[in-house]
Amino acid sequence: MHAFDVLGDPVRRRILELLAERRHASGEVVEVIQAEFGISQAAVSQHLKVLRENGFATVDADGARRVYTLDATPMRQVDDWLGHFRGFWTHKLESLATEVSRGRKKKSDRRDA
Repeated sequence: MHAFDVLGDPVRRRILELLAERRHASGEVVEVIQAEFGISQAAVSQHLKVLRENGFATVDADGARRVYTLDATPMRQVDDWLGHFRGFWTHKLESLATEVSRGRKKKSDRRDA
């Protein structure tokens, strides 16, 4: 499965956001996802399985608990693809930064006058 196929699902994206914050036991993930998306524990488990099988997460046993950790390695595939398009917005963002800076300078000049 391609990284974008994995990331195309909002539930999986939300799970990745949780894992980006810190490690989570599967029960913690289930609790948050059920509250936000209203899906079953089995459905959340399937999403965790997709993330694990596609390299986005690793799981460790801690007694009876399963603890999930983010593995950002597949994000390189996404970053590489986005690299083709960065040139389209980099210039615009630099122009915006220049305009913001000019606006601050004008505001400062008016206060000094």
